[in-house]
Amino acid sequence: MNRKINKVAVLGSGVMGSRIACHFANIGVEVLLLDIVPKEAAELKDKAARNKIVNDALQFALKSNPSPIYSKSFISRISTGNFDDDLAKIANCDWVIEVVIERLDIKQQVFANVEKYRKPGTLITSNTSGIPIHLMLEGRSEDFQKHFCGTHFFNPPRYLKLLELIPTPKTDPAVMAFLEDYGQRFLGKTTVVCKDTPAFIANRIGVYSIMSLFHTVTEMGLTVEEVDKLTGPVIGRPKSATFRTCDVVGLDTLVHVANGVKDNCTNDEANAVFTIPTYINKMVENKWLGSKTKQGFFKKVTGENGKSEILTLDLNTMEYRAGEKVKFATLEMAKSIDDLKQRTKALVKGQDKAGEFYRKSFFGLFAYVSNRIPEITDAIYKIDDALSAGFGWQLGPFATWDAIGVEESLPYMEKMGITPNAWIKEMLAAGIKSFYKVEKGAKYFYDITSKSYQIIPGSDKVLSLETLRAENTIWKNSGTTIVDLGDGIINLEFHTKMNTIGGEVIEGINKAIDLAEQSYKGLVISNDGDNFSAGANVGMIFMMAAEQEYDELNFAIQAFQNTMMRVRYSSIPVVVAPHNLALGGGCEMSMHADKVVAHAETYMGLVEFGVGVIPGGGGTKEFALRASDEFGDGMRLNILRNRFLTIGQALVSTSAQEAFELGYLRKGIDEVVVSRAHQLSYAKQAALNMANKGYTKPLQRKDIKVLGNEGLGIVYVGANSMKSGNYMSEHDQVISEKLGFVLCGGDLSGPMEVNEQYLLDMERKAFLELCTERKTLERLQSIITTGKVLRN
Repeated sequence: MNRKINKVAVLGSGVMGSRIACHFANIGVEVLLLDIVPKEAAELKDKAARNKIVNDALQFALKSNPSPIYSKSFISRISTGNFDDDLAKIANCDWVIEVVIERLDIKQQVFANVEKYRKPGTLITSNTSGIPIHLMLEGRSEDFQKHFCGTHFFNPPRYLKLLELIPTPKTDPAVMAFLEDYGQRFLGKTTVVCKDTPAFIANRIGVYSIMSLFHTVTEMGLTVEEVDKLTGPVIGRPKSATFRTCDVVGLDTLVHVANGVKDNCTNDEANAVFTIPTYINKMVENKWLGSKTKQGFFKKVTGENGKSEILTLDLNTMEYRAGEKVKFATLEMAKSIDDLKQRTKALVKGQDKAGEFYRKSFFGLFAYVSNRIPEITDAIYKIDDALSAGFGWQLGPFATWDAIGVEESLPYMEKMGITPNAWIKEMLAAGIKSFYKVEKGAKYFYDITSKSYQIIPGSDKVLSLETLRAENTIWKNSGTTIVDLGDGIINLEFHTKMNTIGGEVIEGINKAIDLAEQSYKGLVISNDGDNFSAGANVGMIFMMAAEQEYDELNFAIQAFQNTMMRVRYSSIPVVVAPHNLALGGGCEMSMHADKVVAHAETYMGLVEFGVGVIPGGGGTKEFALRASDEFGDGMRLNILRNRFLTIGQALVSTSAQEAFELGYLRKGIDEVVVSRAHQLSYAKQAALNMANKGYTKPLQRKDIKVLGNEGLGIVYVGANSMKSGNYMSEHDQVISEKLGFVLCGGDLSGPMEVNEQYLLDMERKAFLELCTERKTLERLQSIITTGKVLRN
């Protein structure tokens, strides 16, 4: 069946339902969002009154931060209604998703009503997080049962990539195959098929990890701050680490899942771990549940000076106190190790309290996951995928074990009285020393059933730098690597800290273009770091400016500009594929590409104003060029003003879609993909398509219309008014005027056509002049030392 999803019905508009509806709207699907009629409106005919619950819920979701929607314009894709008046409309839907309260009787009642209107063949799924899926089928038709399964989205659905799919014995395998593919390609999810066991995969393992840590905290006498320092980015996990994550999720939610596992998994060897500790029970009794009750492990208060302060819960006294700094020798040692796998291995060997914590936490987790196969899944990679996508772990449990060393860890585990499942020793005895291996561009996992390596399904179909890097690297330096993607396309990736752009990245870009022009068809610039690029190397700029090495700084900026122009004007197509942060120089690189294939979660912006300068890598020039192309539509002063404010306010898009609205991406040229896993494949194909159509090196532009004094008058009056009203500092006024000077082409008597190099020279001159300002140096230093922008 060639199934298409054009319209989806979401039944239930609570926290999950409304946000699931928004995410389907994000990808272009028409959505029908329904909920119950308020009791007080049961006898009324007024539509607004009868739809109050669903409309209020949707508005609440849309006002939440971060936003569940890519662009406000997408809201029109969602229509609302209620179960009494509008349920018949599901007959026109291709997929019905139930997201009502977690009560089996209510879900069964909803499904009975759905069956009255649902057309045969329509997908029907439940977004439950704990109720056994097979129990929901009682009394349902054969067609309903064939097309039914569990679809467990993680909250918030836009941002958390996990989608657990839970079939029943009666689910059609073709339905599961469709949902696996649709979830990945269309919704941008990591889809993991789970067995119908309590808490499925991610919550079973993730909540075990948190509950184990709750007990370890009291056993080892650790503080809240210490645990969050030990369990955050240093081990490849989110900044929210453990306790901040609990506050965000809600302690009541966590306790509910833990109690569910304890009650329903009586044969679990770690059942006692799911017992709620006394201090957690006390917090629940006090309603210290986290963000939803304004206090949990952390509490935000207003200090005596009127400023906000974050207090931390002392788990011994159960009173809030000021935060404490955390210092462990093991963490200090690990700072110098950039590679996560190597750092994790070093952390476990620590000889202080931190090292002891890591051994206790990791080794207990390793034993636990080894015992969950084949209970919750038959394949180890599904556990890793679920924890990575659902909890934000860069390394899942088995990947972490590989990093530490499977064989190496066993003596330590035995010494601590921790015993993994017998299949671990059987695997090692057979000469297999790791759970994963990469071979010929594909990733393999150890399969317990066959006792051999098996290919991870789909890993040979999707391009991945992780699997290609070992065998396909053709050149590299300290900050970049060039990898052959096949079919005549090469990829440049950079791997500096935050993927900032310095001399080594500039060298890598030029080398990649050289190689592509000599021997290949095209170039993709992408990487698999946490962020595409945080921009230029601010530390390098600060050092040159502070030492007054202006000739060297001028040379560096000119090299950056020339490199961006090579990205635009080479004899091969260049496709840039950004994701997450693409700021400053990362944004400028994208703006000079032949085509951008951006991941939907791309946060793009020219943010240089905040550090006291203007975009100097061609960004200001490019905005002048794009404004010129829009002048033909009239209202040119308004167009100039919008471009000026985008840079002047350092606006960053909240999605790739919003990057179009801000002018960073070009409609009709650049495109957005929702699937991060498929992004590199799409980018490669885009480069190949351009090459195969017959790519010709573009000509540099000589027809850029700038407004001269016509525009400068508006810029200067506006900046002076903002300064007079104390809306900007004196230094901000200086930056604003220099920015406007470049965008307007300088002190010209009237509108005139100029070329790109003219604007680049002006841009670079303004950048260098701003670097001589003391206030700019103060801002640069603040960014380096504190990571914060100083408004001086």
